[in-house]
Amino acid sequence: MKNNVHLRYATRSVPRYTSYPTAPHFNAEVNGTVYAEWLAALPADASVSLYLHVPYCRSICHYCGCHTKAALRDDPVIEYAETLAAEINLVADTIGRKAKVTHIHWGGGTPSLLPEASFDKVMAAIRARFDLTGLIEHATELDPRTVTADLARSLVGAGVTRASLGVQDFDADVQVAIGRVQPFEVVEAAVGFLRAAGITALNFDLMYGLPRQSAESIRETVRLATLLAPTRLALFGYAHVPWFKKHQRLIDEAALPGATERMALEDIARQALADAGFLPVGLDHFARADDAMAKALAAGELKRNFQGYTTDDADTLIGLGASSIGRMPQGFVQNNPDIGGWRRSVEAGELPAVKGKALDADDRLRADLIERLMCDYRVDLREVCARHGVSAATLADGVAQLDELERDGLLIRDGDSIAMTTDGRPFVRIAAAAFDVYLARAAARHSLAV
Repeated sequence: MKNNVHLRYATRSVPRYTSYPTAPHFNAEVNGTVYAEWLAALPADASVSLYLHVPYCRSICHYCGCHTKAALRDDPVIEYAETLAAEINLVADTIGRKAKVTHIHWGGGTPSLLPEASFDKVMAAIRARFDLTGLIEHATELDPRTVTADLARSLVGAGVTRASLGVQDFDADVQVAIGRVQPFEVVEAAVGFLRAAGITALNFDLMYGLPRQSAESIRETVRLATLLAPTRLALFGYAHVPWFKKHQRLIDEAALPGATERMALEDIARQALADAGFLPVGLDHFARADDAMAKALAAGELKRNFQGYTTDDADTLIGLGASSIGRMPQGFVQNNPDIGGWRRSVEAGELPAVKGKALDADDRLRADLIERLMCDYRVDLREVCARHGVSAATLADGVAQLDELERDGLLIRDGDSIAMTTDGRPFVRIAAAAFDVYLARAAARHSLAV
């Protein structure tokens, strides 16, 4: 059981730092016109990742924090794919050449809701307008309840090499409480279809902090998940933000574990994953020792982006689809989250970007520091500052805010080196927040630290 000091930190609200500055600080100064200038200036040798967002599911799970909506029919999904293909052509026209793509990632929502013909049309646009000869990985997120043998074969035919399955929890009572009923046999069948088709790189997403979870149920969930032998797993803490995601009001708050129980659930799951032979990678990922993510961690090359921890080291991330976020050398850009507004812009031949954040030198410095701290649990301030041509004194404001963490044994400072202790690792987001100069400027509400 964690002590009261840990409990005090666990109940704090801080960003997840999948970017810096974080999305609440994006503004309308970055629009389609600015984005077009950024795309046109993309260096000829830039490596590019594509993220394609499909904001549709058959039904909305109570816990969901994604930008998605329910689609009971295929018509809106087919129409969406038509616009997505048009956006791909629009972006490629703006770049002016076939940029070299190293990674493709489909997210949502449920990308597998795209009918095969629609998926193939989008992929045809990508192949025609981008250079895929250097493609390293093609990944997609999947709802296990939608996976069939035919779907698995069509994904392989389209070049998909990795699949991420939303498992969350195997306990029947928990599944009812979160509005996502998918027995173990459903996930087992999905895994079988994917492996039979040739997709053997499999990720599972698990969650702690869900309603009705217990020590026994989460331990059993991990046992069943590892029984299916994924190559990676992610263990996310449920972020209860009903003021932001109104469907989360369907969750009985009285059934949610308290802060102490929530920390205990995470501890149990982490230990069970370690016992099963999975190596911890960053704050919430786990991988087999032979997996590329574990190798990237060992080499100090682990990265962090809007999908969480990743091996993707591309210079540029192009977001496609409503609400998608991209990262250009000049800064971040986000598409219109309103599907209708996104579609109208594309149909008018205009890039659908509505906000973003142009980065200055200080943003880049702090983003570098925060990424290394989030990935490695340690950072040498002098080394980071040297990469950006400034003195370590530039970060004195953040260093001064680490005193409390150091006094409580969660962090060690040795000259200009900062390292989280073993006990302090779950609170690395709090250490990262010390260097976030935007955090105090806005009233944005964030998820719990643990």
